[in-house]
Amino acid sequence: MNEEQLIKGCLRRDRIAQKYFYDTFSPRMYPLCCRYVKDPDDAEDVLVTAFTHILDRIGQYRGEGSLEGWIKRVVINEALSFLRKKKNMYMTTAIEDVGVEPVSPHSHDPLAEEDLLRMIGELPAGYRAVFNMYAIDGYSHKEIATQLNISENTSKSQLSRARVYLQKLLAAHEPSPKQLRHDIIS
Repeated sequence: MNEEQLIKGCLRRDRIAQKYFYDTFSPRMYPLCCRYVKDPDDAEDVLVTAFTHILDRIGQYRGEGSLEGWIKRVVINEALSFLRKKKNMYMTTAIEDVGVEPVSPHSHDPLAEEDLLRMIGELPAGYRAVFNMYAIDGYSHKEIATQLNISENTSKSQLSRARVYLQKLLAAHEPSPKQLRHDIIS
């Protein structure tokens, strides 16, 4: 089934097409939900709600840009809406309060993608949303400000604080000079 047939099937509310649509795109969108929403159960709720909206509004997709890009935008908007409803979007943590425990028990191993994603997941909700939107999803500060109903300067500040927070977490992940000497001698 090609993309056009899939969309037409979803417009007809064909359950097989809708299931195929969900099965095709949801595995790619769930990690996106997890980047914004820390709790896996909440991320799954966001995913299901987003796909319900997508299937209800599939007629709004005009074929401009990729279908997956359109889906991604809806999923991000739903995740942000969830965070706003939970009212924890702007909860922040002082940089000094960041716990600096190694992410991996083998701190001398190279940083794995899963470790980095786990670190991003440890960011306070507001930092995490801005960091994801800017650094990973490619939104501008102006777009972030509009989406989150904050000023561009607040977006820039949240991004800066998220970077400092992540730098502290990364520093804790780096091997100490003593550990490096031990590894070289061993």
